[in-house]
Amino acid sequence: MDNLEQKKLKGNQEKSTWILDNLVTIIFVVFIAFGFMVSKGVSINYFLTELSSRIFRNSFLVLSLIIPVIAGLGLNFGIVIGAMAGQIAMATVRYFEIGGLLGLALCFVITLPLATLFGYFTGKLYNKTRGQEMIASLIVGFFANGIYYFLFLFVVGAIIKVPANHPMIKPDNGIGVRMSVDLGNIKYSMDNILQIPFMWTILIISAAILLLITYKYLKAKKDPSMQQNKMMFGFNLTAAIIMIAISIYAIVAKSTLMMVAKTPVVTGLFIVGLCVFTELIMKTKLGQDFKSVGQSQHIAEISGINVDRTRIIATIMSTVLASWGQIIFLQNMGTLNTYNAHTQIGMFSVASLLVGGASTSNANIKHAIIGTILFNSMFIMSPEVGQAVFGNAILGEYFRTFMVYGVIGLALGIYVWKANKQAKITLE
Repeated sequence: MDNLEQKKLKGNQEKSTWILDNLVTIIFVVFIAFGFMVSKGVSINYFLTELSSRIFRNSFLVLSLIIPVIAGLGLNFGIVIGAMAGQIAMATVRYFEIGGLLGLALCFVITLPLATLFGYFTGKLYNKTRGQEMIASLIVGFFANGIYYFLFLFVVGAIIKVPANHPMIKPDNGIGVRMSVDLGNIKYSMDNILQIPFMWTILIISAAILLLITYKYLKAKKDPSMQQNKMMFGFNLTAAIIMIAISIYAIVAKSTLMMVAKTPVVTGLFIVGLCVFTELIMKTKLGQDFKSVGQSQHIAEISGINVDRTRIIATIMSTVLASWGQIIFLQNMGTLNTYNAHTQIGMFSVASLLVGGASTSNANIKHAIIGTILFNSMFIMSPEVGQAVFGNAILGEYFRTFMVYGVIGLALGIYVWKANKQAKITLE
């Protein structure tokens, strides 16, 4: 009898722990489901078109946050510095009117040394502010923003002489870059290389996931811990099969789902490439160093790992990846909002990662992808919910902001609460 009660108690504890760990994700799923129930103006085609566009636009930026979390740096709000590096590169290429794939390639090349330099100095700062990296990343982002404004508002034109009649330059006095800059032929230069129907994308992704989870299951079949994950394996397997079936039906029957906007293949390959890179690097010595430093800097240092150097490398990698992610983002938008395009990148990317179930000390690819899907679904549904519930779509826009900061606050609050609880258990 005692064993039954203990098992029941253990099961209840595991359920409550799972709910607490995934509370933010659950809140977003409930909100999106509620949005579909109350809104009448959102068709499934419109929703999927908007969602796929946002996922391909934002995923690279969210994935750039994973390595710093693993390395113990927490949530790197400082990726906004990488975004600025990307925008400087794009503005430079646009000024010389280099378009197409050559212009896009130059953006990636120019931003690499810039982002590496910015990441190096940011990493040095993080080493001076151990334990307060997230606050430091916010502050350094604001500081860098001031320098960025000074560069584009005054240096360009006043110190770096440029033609006053150039379409990028303010026409009144020839000093400073315009608020909004059309990216010309750089617009959609990556997205338009190759596009395939949305349902074909779902079919390919679902088939790849099915093969991956089957391979992992067969590989870990003898592992005792795998027996505990049978339910999750079954759920993932069923979900993948259902998505494959829906995709095949939509393609064969030529349903309305085939009218969803096409998806950019090359952009998708960049995202998949970053996922593979993140997985592979964790299996290298550098990746093991990241994990060791993230778990305990003291033990890592005793083990002979150069902790400061490892943390700087993690910051550089995150900054470079964020700069490339911003280039992917902007070529999809087609317009460079010179002074505002980068400002919310850090907040939105961090919120997306947290929505997927990540914390300040644990993040992976699954968290990034799920979070990007849920967070952008909320962005699409918010105005519709505001219109349906309050009769005013603007309230939905305010709700977006509330959700962004609320998610970050709730996730950090849960993390601190769990850390304090664990500390009490250790003391007892």
